[in-house]
Amino acid sequence: MTGMLYRTTISLRRFDTLEFSAGLRAVAAVALAIMVAGCGINTIPTLEEQAKSAWSQVQNQYQRRAELIPNLVETVKGFAKQERDVLTQVVEARAKATQIQVNADQLTDPEALRRFQEAQQQLSGALGRLIAVSENYPELKSNQNFLALQSQLEGTENRIAVARRDYIQAVQAYNTEVRTFPGRLWAIVWGAKPMATFAAAEEQQKPPQVKF
Repeated sequence: MTGMLYRTTISLRRFDTLEFSAGLRAVAAVALAIMVAGCGINTIPTLEEQAKSAWSQVQNQYQRRAELIPNLVETVKGFAKQERDVLTQVVEARAKATQIQVNADQLTDPEALRRFQEAQQQLSGALGRLIAVSENYPELKSNQNFLALQSQLEGTENRIAVARRDYIQAVQAYNTEVRTFPGRLWAIVWGAKPMATFAAAEEQQKPPQVKF
């Protein structure tokens, strides 16, 4: 009888020990999860998605501008057919700008973004020359269709500037995290690389003047 009680007591102690150990493991697992969450493991993916989202807005606004250009060219052509060179430059610049695209997976490639930016700048320059031409044609300047397109283009250029600014800020936050401690350690885990950003001089980043 005594031996049975002894074995029962030992068994209960073992059960309590096992239960206590399981409890400790559970607590440790929860604590580890909290520590991992608190030390920034999710920061890089979060900032990366924010930068990609900001880039999609940049692309959307440039696409919006590209869609306005054909109507603008046709309107100007109706009043200034002799400005063939300027019109051709705009059409060619638009074609090149729409062909060069950068998807979210290419944002770590500075050369890809440079080509995209260069094409958009060339289109901006061609648009600026086209707008300047209108000064020589009073009837064009007063045409309602042209005025509406001018207003839409102006608004789009402003939205491009805002979207570009938001992207630059998002990339700056992401790159800072990737390059500094402890984010640099998590960057190794995620295989994260710094993203490219706009590198044009400030005067080149200003939208073309489209007011009359």
